Amino acid sequence: MKLHLNTAPNQLLFTGYAASHVLIGGTRHDTSLLLSAGGVEVAPWAGLDFTALTAAHFAWIAEHPVDIVLLGTGTRLRFPRPALTRPLLDARIGLEVMDLGALCRTYNILIAEGRNVGAAVLIDPD
Repeated sequence: MKLHLNTAPNQLLFTGYAASHVLIGGTRHDTSLLLSAGGVEVAPWAGLDFTALTAAHFAWIAEHPVDIVLLGTGTRLRFPRPALTRPLLDARIGLEVMDLGALCRTYNILIAEGRNVGAAVLIDPD
């Protein structure tokens, strides 16, 4: 699906997505990543599936200066165990879990509102 909202022209936004990738500013990304005002970073969980997520992955996210993290769990909505997300709670960072399409749309809206948000994208390996 392609997305076309661009009310924040100086920000990187999701411009499309599919089960195997996301488009950010028209550039295709086939691996798991974190998108924030700081840019695009390949995530330490790249190449892993949802069941391999650890507290260390969420601690890595917590090192970023964001107020809320949107976690996109692929084509299905899956919730990580609370023990895994504890580093975000300790850092006072909110967490919202959603499927990939909802993550892309929600991130673009929140960025357009001037919110300090990060998008943690999980692309399941084939």
